Amino acid sequence: MFEFSIEYNEPLFRPPSEAHSLIFQVTLGCSWNKCAFCEMYSSKKFKTRKFDEIKSEIENIAKEYTDVRKVFLADGNAMVLSFARLMEILTELNNNFSKLNRISAYALPKDIFSKTKEELIELKNAGLKLLYVGIESGDDEVLKMINKGETYKSTLDGLRKAKEAGIKLSVMILNGLGGKKYSEQHAINSAKLVNEIKPEFLSTLVLSFPYGEDHFINKFKGDFVKMTKMNLINEMKIFIEKTNLESTVFRSDHASNYLVLKGILSRDKEEMLSRINRVLENPEYSGLREEWQRGL
Repeated sequence: MFEFSIEYNEPLFRPPSEAHSLIFQVTLGCSWNKCAFCEMYSSKKFKTRKFDEIKSEIENIAKEYTDVRKVFLADGNAMVLSFARLMEILTELNNNFSKLNRISAYALPKDIFSKTKEELIELKNAGLKLLYVGIESGDDEVLKMINKGETYKSTLDGLRKAKEAGIKLSVMILNGLGGKKYSEQHAINSAKLVNEIKPEFLSTLVLSFPYGEDHFINKFKGDFVKMTKMNLINEMKIFIEKTNLESTVFRSDHASNYLVLKGILSRDKEEMLSRINRVLENPEYSGLREEWQRGL
């Protein structure tokens, strides 16, 4: 959308729904960067950018683009910044883009929780309206094995605090994260956690192995047994069965997902489960993803 020369520190990631957002890197890399499954920022050493650099970048781009409506703050966890620094950035964005109506960022629960409720309300009023949080799992055993640095309670505490401040949440669960041995408890406790959080948006991705399965197993602090396609779909069935949500927009349509599911939980819950059951009853079916993309 934006055709200008901006010196991004690669690699640069953003959520699919931020495809048309202007991106500013306020931090580089991930402040945690220890999760067994994630290699997104393994090539980067975490650092925060100087405010003068960010300010200059915002002002220069604003000279050319005046109708910016959405901004995404990268890299992996902008919420690690202090409340004061975040307010400086949000104020600068609002001063330069008069049509701006939403600012969003990735966040870790612990860094949300480190802000007071009053500070979160101020951030929300300054435009920070949506946070993307990879909660990965609601199972403490799985969270420990992947070295997430969070627990069920820390995740719940941080995300509840954001909700109480009026900040919307888009959360993600990793299908297959615990392997066969921990699949059921991963699905059940992940559903339990999202039921308590009640996020506006919920998505699932399938665990991938960018550096190979052995690389992941060496970092996984447990007995990991890779799941088959049908194992993964059955885990999704358990997860969705256990959800008790009223109006959460659900998406399982990332390139990694074998079965594409879209809808609102709980309105479309039974339809999703019906689709899953049809697939589980016909495990020999090939071209699975293509069929559900067509909505058959």
